[in-house]
Amino acid sequence: MNKTELVKAIAEKVEISAKDVAAVVDAYAVVIADALKSGDKVAVAGFGTYTLNKKPERSGFNPATGQSIVIAASNAPVLKFGKAYKEIFN
Repeated sequence: MNKTELVKAIAEKVEISAKDVAAVVDAYAVVIADALKSGDKVAVAGFGTYTLNKKPERSGFNPATGQSIVIAASNAPVLKFGKAYKEIFN
């Protein structure tokens, strides 16, 4: 499912315009990103928790040349689903 399909499905489910749903979906993504950038975690009850994982600098290699390289430290957003949400699928 892509964003357009998601927006259409939500719009049909709650009976509001797709344009309004698209604005909410966009705002949701921005709010989550802003919170993670500022160091906060975002917990959505019944769904999951968004956090930012800090990956340390590490060594690796270039597969094309086999040359050893240093991979810079980075941050990766993570969504850990909550127990209630996981139980839906089991």
